[in-house]
Amino acid sequence: MSDQEFKLDKLDIEILRRLQKNARTPYQDIADELLISSGTVHGRLAKLKEAGVITGSKFVVDPRKIGLEVTTFIGVNLRSANDLKKTIEIMQEFEEVVEVHYTTGQYGLFVKVMVESTRALHSFLLNKLQTIPEIHSTETFVSLDNPIQREGKLPQIK
Repeated sequence: MSDQEFKLDKLDIEILRRLQKNARTPYQDIADELLISSGTVHGRLAKLKEAGVITGSKFVVDPRKIGLEVTTFIGVNLRSANDLKKTIEIMQEFEEVVEVHYTTGQYGLFVKVMVESTRALHSFLLNKLQTIPEIHSTETFVSLDNPIQREGKLPQIK
């Protein structure tokens, strides 16, 4: 099913809102809140998964509790736009890289990196990221805090 064929309705959005807050919410609890059957919830979720609207579920882990004390965002300029695919393939192998965004503006890529310490960041930059020949330059921004964390806003449907 293509993205253009599938249309979310108000009930889909309400189900998704509840699952964004807690992906482990029992279907029966959602059904009770929305005054529908748990079978309806199950069926709607199956269709949302089939359409690619729901791509998975996950546990959210506090990085600091597992020793990842330093979060950085690295602006990356490539030597050529043709280097994008190869650079991303290389970065995919780096466990420190948790997100890569292809962007407009000053940098072609914005890379989110999580490491244990500034020493680990230094090692990552020197021994991994800056060894990629397709990278022309980088600029690193260290995150001091992350006061807002949430999933993307769901659309309003009347």
